[in-house]
Amino acid sequence: MEEITLAAVRDTPLSVDEVLDAVADPRAGGTAVFLGTVRDHDHGRGVAALGYSAHPTVEAQLRSVMEKILGDTSGEGRPVVKLAAVHRVGDLEIGDTAVVVAASAGHRQEAFEACRRLIDDLKAQVPIWKRQSFADGEDEWVGAP
Repeated sequence: MEEITLAAVRDTPLSVDEVLDAVADPRAGGTAVFLGTVRDHDHGRGVAALGYSAHPTVEAQLRSVMEKILGDTSGEGRPVVKLAAVHRVGDLEIGDTAVVVAASAGHRQEAFEACRRLIDDLKAQVPIWKRQSFADGEDEWVGAP
């Protein structure tokens, strides 16, 4: 049975171990994980800090994205077993983990593909917005409607 084992948005530090544990399965021969961290620059400008905000329906939207991925990648010949994702909201500092996603599958290729699609679809479709504070004092919203 394919399943979503973790789909959360939190204002507390994220645990890579929690996400890896969520996708662990004896049927999985491969597990892929992606960590997104706050970097100190963007578009050639120094970043001082980041803040993430989310729509109240964010977890339902995240789950919907994950269900679509499972529907497209699971089943015979496409053995994705489990998906997990957690994103941070609130004020973060340089080096903080902002997002952790993972996929387990029967083989490494399917795990890599599902993990990549999960982070790409999360960024494109889930209502989470980033406010970057630059070293020069300016702010920029990314992904805001």
